Amino acid sequence: MLDIRRIRNEPDAVKAALARRGIDTSELDRVSELDAQQRAVAVERDEMRSEVKRLSKEVGLLHRDGRSDEAEEIQQRSRDLGVQEQALAHRTAELEGEIRSLLLRIPNTPHPDAPDGASDADNPVVRIQGFDPDGYGEHQRIPHWELGARYGILDNERAVKISGAMFTAQRKGGATLSRALLQYGLDRNAAEYEEVRPPTLVTSETLTATGQLPKFADDAYLVERDDLWCIPTAEVPLTSLYRDEIIDTDELPLRMMAATSCYRREAGSAGRDTRGMLRTHEFDKVEVFAYATPEQAPDLLDHMVDSVADTIGSLGLAYRVVEICTGDMGQSHHRSFDVEVYAPGADQWLEVSSVSWFADYQARRGNIRYRPGTGGTAIVHTLNGSALAVPRVWAAIVETYHRPDGGIDVPEVLLPYFRGLTRIA
Repeated sequence: MLDIRRIRNEPDAVKAALARRGIDTSELDRVSELDAQQRAVAVERDEMRSEVKRLSKEVGLLHRDGRSDEAEEIQQRSRDLGVQEQALAHRTAELEGEIRSLLLRIPNTPHPDAPDGASDADNPVVRIQGFDPDGYGEHQRIPHWELGARYGILDNERAVKISGAMFTAQRKGGATLSRALLQYGLDRNAAEYEEVRPPTLVTSETLTATGQLPKFADDAYLVERDDLWCIPTAEVPLTSLYRDEIIDTDELPLRMMAATSCYRREAGSAGRDTRGMLRTHEFDKVEVFAYATPEQAPDLLDHMVDSVADTIGSLGLAYRVVEICTGDMGQSHHRSFDVEVYAPGADQWLEVSSVSWFADYQARRGNIRYRPGTGGTAIVHTLNGSALAVPRVWAAIVETYHRPDGGIDVPEVLLPYFRGLTRIA
């Protein structure tokens, strides 16, 4: 969430930044109004608290001097002020709660270099690699859901029987391909990122720290009996791994990666293409994540984008990098890039990674700090990205590597994970 001191001291700058996202700033005005009330009530509470303490000392002195009648009179006055002080303290807490509730709904401010725009149609393409629209044969223009059924490697019909719509099941070489992609994603990043296997069921507080709650509650799976949520991405538990802690500055940037299952209800998927592996409720993904200082974050963002793009390129797939404009940003994003892979059978650019810098927006919710060396503590910055999300990469590989004479070649970099097989047939 945004720093209340920034809203207090630079209201016009914050409004201008949010206006670039097309955000109604009325809630920001309400925050400023409540903040002024809260500070005024807090001052009155503190003054009354000091007066109660002063009177308590005076009562003690009067009792010592044997002036009990005067002491009783002042003590009653102290009690009355104490009741008022408690009421003011309660009101202060109420106002703080209202302010926090509003701040949890107000999006992050975009980076000055983030492109302006109203929707995904305004996202500029930064670069395209390996794409030749005329370079694909007819055998590659078959969508993966047809190839999956043909070769018995995608069995969504039985997955739906087991779990309902928008669940998938990979079999035979398709299952091996899914597992290989996960392991390859981990191996590609092992030199720079500590591997973590976090829980995939988390508390509401954990989901709130990343910005998923309260805004995106409808997209998440809630286990109501235990008040736990299924994670939509490993970003969620990794962000909260150091919640309410102070990280040693020498450890920054602190980089972690995790391979987990992810769960999304896709509440807004009506009318979207959900065939094959394009949009599913459950999928596997390798996530990379970092805590950093504000100075480290920009270069780290560039490095993460390049690393994800290079991983897709190493699989022999065409890809492009798109920068997300202000009107298309997620709530928590400060600056963000998507890596999209081209799937010739579906004839679509498919988003396979979103690499984002959140500034201090997430870590402020989680109270994650470091010592900058100037005394005191500061909020860390967080960054994350999908190092390798299985479903759409799987789809692009099946379509791209389909042979004219039948079967699907295994990308060279995945051969070590295929138990000697070179082709899915």
